[in-house]
Amino acid sequence: MELQEIVPLVIYDNQCYLCVKFAKFVNFLARGRLRIIGHYTEIGKKIREEVLDSSALEMFWFVDGKTAYGGRAGLFPLLSAIIRANGSVGDLSIQESCDLSCKNTKAVFLRSASLLTNSKKIKIK
Repeated sequence: MELQEIVPLVIYDNQCYLCVKFAKFVNFLARGRLRIIGHYTEIGKKIREEVLDSSALEMFWFVDGKTAYGGRAGLFPLLSAIIRANGSVGDLSIQESCDLSCKNTKAVFLRSASLLTNSKKIKIK
């Protein structure tokens, strides 16, 4: 699958409780009009290898076709895409696989803090 065919998209950590909740919230706001892909899915792994860098797993990513925005840098473009999104991406199920250790207070605090501290932009070739 060509990247330009599936953008705009959100890539999230589908093995993290808080990240799954974030992805479900984004999907709710976008009313299913954005593609949402887990880091650990086959498509997510392929995008990480071809487009993103070694910091990919540290944050969520919003990809618009020209740029991949990670963490804090992706919040405004994501909000803009939610407002402008039209059409439907079809049947979407948000994948989640989390053990109990990711639901504790410390894990939630660390993941929330990483959203504000991590920020990155990568130009797509």
